[in-house]
Amino acid sequence: MFAGALPTDADLLLAAAWLHDVGYAPELAATGFHPLDGARHLEEIGAPARLVGLVAHHSAAAAEAGVLGLDVELQEFENEKTLVRDLLWLSDMTTGPTGQPMTFVERMAELRERYPADHYVVRSLEAGMPMRQQAVDRAQGWINRVGALAQV
Repeated sequence: MFAGALPTDADLLLAAAWLHDVGYAPELAATGFHPLDGARHLEEIGAPARLVGLVAHHSAAAAEAGVLGLDVELQEFENEKTLVRDLLWLSDMTTGPTGQPMTFVERMAELRERYPADHYVVRSLEAGMPMRQQAVDRAQGWINRVGALAQV
């Protein structure tokens, strides 16, 4: 929605937004951790390294990888700390499971309701919350500064 306002990397952001959950595909689920499985698949088919890294590290995946004991494996991929990454996280953290718009607070509550308390997503939410909140705040700040939503 706001990718067009990016001076560069709009195509990268759009590709990452479309592909960030590709690792959920059953035929790609080697570890069962979709950011890692998706990144490994994209790397295998020759996707650009930045795209692979964005998929691997989307939405505080490092916190989840730590809970699962996959943090070393996730570190195979670069975790770029850029506006593109923050915008990807914002998009993921403000979109519900059926594509509906949600606030960040609503999305976090939805995750807690959808998954059982012992699921790794819920167990890692608090550990990853500062990273998520900071990325969302930075992305929203940029959107507000440049008036990106007004350009849609």
